Amino acid sequence: MADTNTEVAHTATDVATAHGADMAHGAEAGGASMPQLDPSTYSNQIFWLLVTLVVIYFVLSRIALPRIAAVLAERSGTITNDIAAAEELKLKATEAEATYNKALADARAEAARIVADTKAQIQSDLDVEIAKADEVIAAKTAEGAKAIDEIRANAVASVEEVAKDTAGAIVAALGGTADQAVIDAEVAEQMKG
Repeated sequence: MADTNTEVAHTATDVATAHGADMAHGAEAGGASMPQLDPSTYSNQIFWLLVTLVVIYFVLSRIALPRIAAVLAERSGTITNDIAAAEELKLKATEAEATYNKALADARAEAARIVADTKAQIQSDLDVEIAKADEVIAAKTAEGAKAIDEIRANAVASVEEVAKDTAGAIVAALGGTADQAVIDAEVAEQMKG
């Protein structure tokens, strides 16, 4: 049994020594630690690099880039449509503003016309009423003047009567005799002025 243990130990030592030698040989060759730097694998690496690049090219050109181009085209179309719609809405807003301004100007003109017509109608009615009032005032003035003239005439006649009576009474009080015709003539002379 001791021989078996010794044999196993020698075998393990031989394996470790062989493995260490392979490792040292691989390190000297430059392939064991970094296989991509081993010149013996360059052709294989170049082949798979080209295969990978071709696959990536076909995946990008046939699948990914057309989808991206479609999304970009859709976005561009949406932006173009939105800009066109905005321009159309801007034109409609400008037209609506022009229509509003025209309607406002028309309304102001109509209001000014109505005000002018109303003023003219009021002035016409006022002129008619003033003419009627002037006629009434003229008639009342004529009536008043006629009444004043009558009152004046009555007053003058009354004053003349009083003056004649007073003159006759004064002449009689002074002791004289007065002829009524002479007193009437003198009072009439004095009343004329």
